Amino acid sequence: MSRSKAQKPTSRGTAVIDSEARASESVASSAVSRALTAAVADVCAEWPHTEHGATSASDVRTTVNALADNVRQALNGEALTLVAFPPFVPVRRALELLRRAFLERTESPDVVSAGEASVLEVIKAIERVQQSIDQDAAHRFAARLSGQDAQQLVVEMAHDMRSPLGSILILAERLRYGSGGTLTPIQERQLGLVYSAAFGLSALAGDVIELARGGTTLMDQPRMPFLVSDVLQSIMDILRPMAEEKRLVVRCVGPEADLRIGYQAALNRVLLNLATNAIKFTNAGSVDVTCRQIDRSRVEFSVKDTGRGIPPHVITNLFEAFRQRQITGDYAFSSAGLGLSICKKLIVAMGGELGVETELEKGTRFHFVLDLPQGSRL
Repeated sequence: MSRSKAQKPTSRGTAVIDSEARASESVASSAVSRALTAAVADVCAEWPHTEHGATSASDVRTTVNALADNVRQALNGEALTLVAFPPFVPVRRALELLRRAFLERTESPDVVSAGEASVLEVIKAIERVQQSIDQDAAHRFAARLSGQDAQQLVVEMAHDMRSPLGSILILAERLRYGSGGTLTPIQERQLGLVYSAAFGLSALAGDVIELARGGTTLMDQPRMPFLVSDVLQSIMDILRPMAEEKRLVVRCVGPEADLRIGYQAALNRVLLNLATNAIKFTNAGSVDVTCRQIDRSRVEFSVKDTGRGIPPHVITNLFEAFRQRQITGDYAFSSAGLGLSICKKLIVAMGGELGVETELEKGTRFHFVLDLPQGSRL
């Protein structure tokens, strides 16, 4: 009996302790909840409108409140219900500002008394919301890439790349030719490298657009008279800084008859892509762009380098538009192969055939023959 009587106070004592613990947790939860609500107000009031001028105050409030609701769902162990956030509001940025504002609010006495554990739970909940947003965005992006408008999306992205790159090219070109004053040799070399890098990215974006539209839009216009020497000179202007950086010799040789009738823009694109690849994969020696007259109309073009050559297993899919490396770090002209694919399409459309001769550690030679009648005058 005495033992049974001794147990009763213990049971009542435990109940009291549990009740006090729940009350304490409730107080802590309330304090943290108030801090989160205050953080929402802070973000809405201090939203950097100068940085995100396209957003309205109501859109910001809708977004931040929805994010806070998701944080509360995560705290309660519920499934997150991501909503369609208003357009033009950078959701990740809003969540990061909410996290910072909440941490600033945790310095208040009532939150401090709630303990670090409660604060950490909110931080973990914010991280869970972040992961859900990233996963949702990745799924939506993947869905669009595999949808009917995938091609248009890629073209739009390539256009968006070319716009700022075009500005860089214009500015670099003007500076190279003295619009900003006399340049030192080092400055000339650095500007040349900037121009070459920007041109390479712009050309890649152009290849994406060209491939999406069939690969031969450069030949939409009729054949026109042009000077082969003009094509070679424009190529040399771009290649020279790249070659100088790698201490390579670049030579261009034109045909006996310079004035020809054909597709100048398409020929320029092909020779530039091939020569750029040659420089990219040549560490010592030279790159030669040669135009040899076969007869009155036909001209053989070739780009020869002293680089490392192309392995046999790469040759089999060399001209495929999209290819993957079989081995990490293995040889490839690019991760996608767009440049060579465009070259082949354009050459075939001009009536030629792109051939390749290569030997490991000796070099590679790309070549093709085009029918380019001699012109009488420009």
